[in-house]
Amino acid sequence: MQLSIRQAVPQDVDLVADILREAARWLEDGGIAMWRDDELLSSQIADDVHSGLFFLAECNGEPAGTIRFELEDKLFWPDIRQDDSAFIHRLAVRRLFSGGDVSSALLLWAIAHTHALGRRYLCLDCEASRPRLRAIYERLGLDSTTTGRWDHTSSQDMSTT
Repeated sequence: MQLSIRQAVPQDVDLVADILREAARWLEDGGIAMWRDDELLSSQIADDVHSGLFFLAECNGEPAGTIRFELEDKLFWPDIRQDDSAFIHRLAVRRLFSGGDVSSALLLWAIAHTHALGRRYLCLDCEASRPRLRAIYERLGLDSTTTGRWDHTSSQDMSTT
C-alpha cells in the first residue's frame, strides 16, 4: 500500500466533508456522537479547506482519511502558548481503510510537520471513553495531560527527538 499525505485544495471540499460524514456515521452507529451534522456540511468546512487547514491521506491514489492541522487554536486551547504549538482536529478515516495505518500515518505526519515548523507541542483532544483511539495516540508517543487533552510532547521536548 502506497500512502501519501497532501494538503487539501478547494476542489476537495466535498471529499473532505464526505470522509468526515462517513466517520461520523460510523461513530454514531457505535453510540458515539462526535460532530453535529451541520458541522460537516461542505459549506461549513469550505473556509478551512480554502485556508489550507485540511490535509488528505491517500492510499494508492484513493482518498482514505483527513485531518485538520492548525498553528493557532485559542478557542479550544486558550491556555497553551500558540507560538510553540500546533493543533489537530477532525482526524477521520474511511471505513474501507480502517485498521490504524491511515490514522497513524496522519498523526505521524502531524508530529513531523509540527517539528519541521519548529514547534514543540502538538495538541489534540480525545474523549477518555475512547480506549482504542487513546491506544493509538499512546503508541505514537502522545501523552495525556491532566485536562484529558493530549499533546506531543508533554514530557519531552520535540526539538530533541
